[in-house]
Amino acid sequence: MRKTERDRSRRVLSQNFLHDAEAIERIVRTAGLRPEDLVVEAGAGRGALTRALAARCGRVIAYEIDPEMAGALADACAPLGNVTCRVGDFLAARAPAEPFAVVANIPWALTAGAVEWCLGARSLTSATLLTQLEYARKRTGDYGRWSRLTVLTWPSTRWRLGGRVHRSAFRPVPRVDAGILRLERRAEPLLPPALLPDYRELVELGFRGEGGSLYGSLRRHYPRARLDGAFRAIRLAADTPVGYVWPEQWLTLFRLLQPVAPG
Repeated sequence: MRKTERDRSRRVLSQNFLHDAEAIERIVRTAGLRPEDLVVEAGAGRGALTRALAARCGRVIAYEIDPEMAGALADACAPLGNVTCRVGDFLAARAPAEPFAVVANIPWALTAGAVEWCLGARSLTSATLLTQLEYARKRTGDYGRWSRLTVLTWPSTRWRLGGRVHRSAFRPVPRVDAGILRLERRAEPLLPPALLPDYRELVELGFRGEGGSLYGSLRRHYPRARLDGAFRAIRLAADTPVGYVWPEQWLTLFRLLQPVAPG
């Protein structure tokens, strides 16, 4: 069978559309929507997830970049009074000024960009994203390791794995299963905003990979006695690879390494 331009485009964008009602219900349930919520959906396709979202929240803004598919989306959502369909690139869109949530089965090739967009949206309250399972597990510590991005943003954003969706729930069927990645903006950051730049600097230093461990990366920047005391306090061995340090340990380490204010 000859591949069409649309087939090639879908393959480049890693577009796999949900068709399983149970999987859609799990995503909506994980999103924890309220009747008054505003939801932004990326890669809405023909509206299978869109209609389920519209039944649970106040308003939905659904983005679809494919003009032909966006027409089908608009037809499917025409009977609904709380859905606005927009033809365009979600990643180029301006985030709403009011509080909102993102719920989306994003094209997997665009996962990093979608996550970055969500983290940069000041009014975002949460994001529930269907990603490749490996990506969701990596970002949420499910492998027993923690990524730099997760640790960097942990004071303001909680990352968790909301579940697994079997690949058979998609058309076309991808090669791997999906994970429900859940980002939740904290009502109160775990650190005062004024300290966040210093915290991020510590994390960047720790992930440089110098010396083969977190201790090795930090020992050139902090007094040895202070660093040794901090590692003992969080019960962390000096040879622990940086990826195995939990976000909570990073926060405690940061507090212990902060300069002591003069009395």
